[in-house]
Amino acid sequence: MQLFFNDTIGVETSHFIFDVAESRHISRVLRKQVDDNIHITNGKGILFTARISSISDKKCEVDIIHYEEKELNRNYLLRLAIAPTKNMNRMEWLVEKATEIGIDQIIPVKTKHSERKQLKPERLKKICISALKQSLQFHMPAIQEMIPFSDFITSDQVKKTSHKYIAVCDQLDEEKNNQYLFDLLKPKSDILVLIGPEGGFAKEEIAMAIKNAFKPVSLGTQRLRTETAALLTVSGVSIQLKSISRDEK
Repeated sequence: MQLFFNDTIGVETSHFIFDVAESRHISRVLRKQVDDNIHITNGKGILFTARISSISDKKCEVDIIHYEEKELNRNYLLRLAIAPTKNMNRMEWLVEKATEIGIDQIIPVKTKHSERKQLKPERLKKICISALKQSLQFHMPAIQEMIPFSDFITSDQVKKTSHKYIAVCDQLDEEKNNQYLFDLLKPKSDILVLIGPEGGFAKEEIAMAIKNAFKPVSLGTQRLRTETAALLTVSGVSIQLKSISRDEK
């Protein structure tokens, strides 16, 4: 199935016109014709079936003939708060892979040791859309604006989350007995994991996170790059919770 994306389409939409780039792709690359069907998602869990009513290189018009609500194919919600990498290619790679695996929200956080102090989310959103279409998913992850660490830690969305973890690697003493993240996961949870920059979190940031109910956890014995730690988190949560779900059946 070839999947298109447009977040302006709703269940009340009966007619839609693709932009020039999409129209050219549908006409020239896919070689679609009048009365052919195509599929569109708005990234809000809805799959639309549309029939082409008019098509040219510059304008493709469709009539929405059917829609269906698609349930999230995961038994958990996952939000990832991360200090963006200095190299944007690595951050873009992470967004692409995390979207393919399954994630609900990516929150760029500016920490004391952050290598990147500013971030424009528009490019990341485009990569997210491309990955969404490629992996045939119907729920678009939210890409947030960058937020200072202290503002994030004390925000309402964090306060309302019950399963909060900060990946501290070897930054705490061994007697702290950091638990392995993937041993703590439970299905049907709203999970928030905080990943630091290459230089790690500042001590005061770790203390602030713990004070605000974040549980310090380990991702393993290796020291990982920021984007590697983040991808391990996303994939590990997916594998662990899907395995638990199969065992419960």
